[in-house]
Amino acid sequence: MMITSPPTELNLRRFETNGGASIFQIPLQLFPTLSGYAYLVLFDDPYLGRLRVLIDTGSGFGSSNQNLEKGLQAISTQIGEPITLDKLTHILITHGHIDHFGGLSYVRSRTPAMIGVHELDLRNLTHYEERIAVVARRLNEFLTEAGVSEEQRFQMIELYKSTKSLYHSVRVDFTYEAIGMQLGPFEMLHVPGHCAGHVAIRLHNVLFSGDHVLSQTSPHQSPERLTLSTGLDHYLRSLDILQAWAGDIPLTLGGHKDPITNLPERIGEIRKLHSERLRRVLELFSVPRTIAQVSQQLFGEPEGYTALLAIEEAGAHVEYLYQRGMLGIQNLAEIEQSDHSTSIHYQQSSVPNFNSFI
Repeated sequence: MMITSPPTELNLRRFETNGGASIFQIPLQLFPTLSGYAYLVLFDDPYLGRLRVLIDTGSGFGSSNQNLEKGLQAISTQIGEPITLDKLTHILITHGHIDHFGGLSYVRSRTPAMIGVHELDLRNLTHYEERIAVVARRLNEFLTEAGVSEEQRFQMIELYKSTKSLYHSVRVDFTYEAIGMQLGPFEMLHVPGHCAGHVAIRLHNVLFSGDHVLSQTSPHQSPERLTLSTGLDHYLRSLDILQAWAGDIPLTLGGHKDPITNLPERIGEIRKLHSERLRRVLELFSVPRTIAQVSQQLFGEPEGYTALLAIEEAGAHVEYLYQRGMLGIQNLAEIEQSDHSTSIHYQQSSVPNFNSFI
């Protein structure tokens, strides 16, 4: 079995690949209501020597950095070898969301490790402040058109911009496409959708899926109009690409939740969820509605950052249907006469065979 040791006091779990690499799953408290993992990989490569590779770094918020340090200390004790930040050889970032790379602000000055990320997420790490400013403007326009009130828009955008204080841009040493999507035994596959530069990483017979495929939850989706190479269309296509690439790989380790031992089955469950959600969204547009109204029907009235995530999730599904001509704009005349952004009311248009789009 791939799991070679039970969780320790720190819930540290150890896995072994069929190529002789040791993988340690380090639990992190990323945000008050979000937990997840970083992974340390130890492997003696015949060409690169002793590899000490950290996959993702956590958020850098609250106790996340301390959790990472404690995890490395526990690993050192377990294997009888000092494993500290200054001993790392490489840091591989699965994708450019802050709960996976925010810890770099802390780690960068404490390690000589080479940091890598996919090209399409490079600016998230190296020009973070710029990205926040640009996306905030797009987000305001999206929320306006989604029918979100001015007061709610202000609150959501302030929450989004508040993450600017959690991270400062850092230098990155290499990008994945530039190295041929491979670093020694680590192979990368670009799987855009949840994030523009998301990659899955394969090491022997183990897959690191980041947030692309998770057990027990479906990764968050947002409309591509906010960030190119995201959106539900890219995500669903990437699921197909990943399933073909990963084959019958027996163990998938995600950035959150439990390990996955049947990847095709889990991919099928996620596709089914989105298919059912798309059907529900289409049904809701039997009468004119805004994205905000559909979001309320789907997810109720969540608070805080979750409210923004709910609007984005609904928006991603509306965008998918609109792109395929299954929705039309009911208040087009009003939009044409307005010289500023206004809420858009969508409604079902002629509906061909729905199954052909899923």
